[in-house]
Amino acid sequence: MDDKRFWDRYSKNYSALMRRSERMYLQIHKAIRPFLKRDMDVLELACGTGQLSVPLSPYVRTWEATDFSPEMVTQAKKQLHTSRLHFSVQDATKLPYGPESFDAVVISNALHIMPQPEKALSEAWRVLKPGGFLFAPTFVWGNGRWAGFRLWVMGLSGFHVYHRWTAGKLMAYLSERKYAIIHHQLLGSKYAPLCCLIARKIPPESVQHSKTPGNAG
Repeated sequence: MDDKRFWDRYSKNYSALMRRSERMYLQIHKAIRPFLKRDMDVLELACGTGQLSVPLSPYVRTWEATDFSPEMVTQAKKQLHTSRLHFSVQDATKLPYGPESFDAVVISNALHIMPQPEKALSEAWRVLKPGGFLFAPTFVWGNGRWAGFRLWVMGLSGFHVYHRWTAGKLMAYLSERKYAIIHHQLLGSKYAPLCCLIARKIPPESVQHSKTPGNAG
């Protein structure tokens, strides 16, 4: 079963499954909310059925929530939501938006299950405005045998984890792709931890310019 068929198949039960992680999502909301402003345009990749889109979209100007699974988007549209929120089917690695179109990009619980997350991060960088935020809460590799057992059980259902990052390796992965990490926090259990990661698009030329003597004032 390919990834899109897997997520289409589970779309009707996805919201119910995510209710088990309600406490964690509340913590993610709490981490992201202070960075959102009314004049911001936000793009969300891999939005699922709207676990972050619906509660956070009222705090910004527009929220474009996307997923590559048509059935996930169909289920997401059934949620009660503000007119600021729009759902659509998009491929995170080939986005239709112009350069520097968004003030923030959200990609939650998805980088580790993407075969080529570097392509999604490259597209996120392209559509982000300079200084824009990347919110990337991501499940990372836990400790002990139970972490491996959990992954094995997930694999039996068709759920494929392509990348087994630790929190440190995940941060290094984003840093290598030019993102400046400004916040990280581990949530959940030691067997299935989530790294709530927030970064910014700081172009290399801006960093270089700020380090040049005589530019202050």
